[in-house]
Amino acid sequence: MALEWVVLGYAAGAEAVMLLLLTLPGLDALRRGMISVVRSALKPMMSVVPFCLFLLMDIYWKYETRPTCDDEHACTPSEHLRHQKSIMKSQRNALLIAAALLLYWILFHVTSLVVRLDQLQQRVDKLKKRDD
Repeated sequence: MALEWVVLGYAAGAEAVMLLLLTLPGLDALRRGMISVVRSALKPMMSVVPFCLFLLMDIYWKYETRPTCDDEHACTPSEHLRHQKSIMKSQRNALLIAAALLLYWILFHVTSLVVRLDQLQQRVDKLKKRDD
């Protein structure tokens, strides 16, 4: 199961790097190439969404079937520690899922805004040339 979280972490990291390269000022020459790379990568990266939903269901299933240590003397200290670690891992993984989904959504919208901005800039340049 750890491999799935590593893959999701790498996907979220790639999304963050692409988002950073698209939004940094002063990288206009790099931005044109990044737009085409990101636009071609967005469709395959859409697989992050069902993957995150699958992992979220896995967290929910583990939460529902975990042993509970409600009473003080119901669990040994090692079982209680294992229970607490499991809760911490689930919370961390839920944050990773939320970050991956949020970064994909932001990347999708920023890419569409950058493309639209380039189209508007080309229209402005065309109108300026026509007026001269």
